[in-house]
Amino acid sequence: MSRGKSISPSLMCCDFLALEKYISVFEKENIEYLHIDVMDGEFVPNFTLGTDFVKQIKKCTQIPLDLHLMINNPETKLDFFDFGKNDIVSIHAEATRHLHLALQKIKNRGAKAFVAINPGTPIYVLEEVVDDIDGVLVMTVNPGFAGQKLVPSTLKKIAKVRKYLDENGKIDAVIEVDGNVSIENAKLMKEVGADIFVGGTSSIFKDNISEGICNLRHAIM
Repeated sequence: MSRGKSISPSLMCCDFLALEKYISVFEKENIEYLHIDVMDGEFVPNFTLGTDFVKQIKKCTQIPLDLHLMINNPETKLDFFDFGKNDIVSIHAEATRHLHLALQKIKNRGAKAFVAINPGTPIYVLEEVVDDIDGVLVMTVNPGFAGQKLVPSTLKKIAKVRKYLDENGKIDAVIEVDGNVSIENAKLMKEVGADIFVGGTSSIFKDNISEGICNLRHAIM
C-alpha cells in the first residue's frame, strides 16, 4: 500500500440531499478515499451510516471506500457490508475479542485491513496482529461525534505508532488520522507520521468544498 499523502472526506458531514453533488466534486478533485462512519449505538453512543448507505455509495462511484466500523463484534457483521479490492476497512481493537479473525476476514475479501485505536488505547494492542495489518487508524478524538477538539496526546501517539510499525518491519503500513483534522492540525499530524487524513467539519465541509480540499491538500503535502 502506498504511503503517499491522501484525503478521505467524512461522508457523515455531507448534506445527504446533495450527496451526488458531493461525490461529483470528490471525483473532480481526485479524492483518494471516501470515509464512511458506521456506529451501532453500543460501541459508541451514536447511530450513523449503515449497510444500505454503503451499498449505494459503492454503486455510484469508483472512489475506494474507507469504512470505519465503530461496532461491537465486527467479525460477525462484516458480511453485511459491500466492500472489496482497494477499499479500507478499519475495526476497533477495543470492540472485539477476535481481532485476528476479523482482520483475516477483511483481507480474504481483498480489502486493506486497518486496526483503529482510541485516544486512551495503548499501542501494544497491535503486537499480536502487526503482521496482519495494512494500516492503523489513530483516533485523535474520542469516537462518536463530529466537531470535537483534538486530544493533544494523540500527536505523540501517531509518532509512537509510526516508530512501532517501522521497527516491526511494517514500513509500508500507513497511518490514518480521524478527529479534528483542521488545516493547522493536519500539518502537525503529517510531521509526526500521518498518511491518510479524514477531512470533516474542521477542514473540508465549510462554505466551499473544493477550496477546503485544496487547503487540506496543500497542508499535507
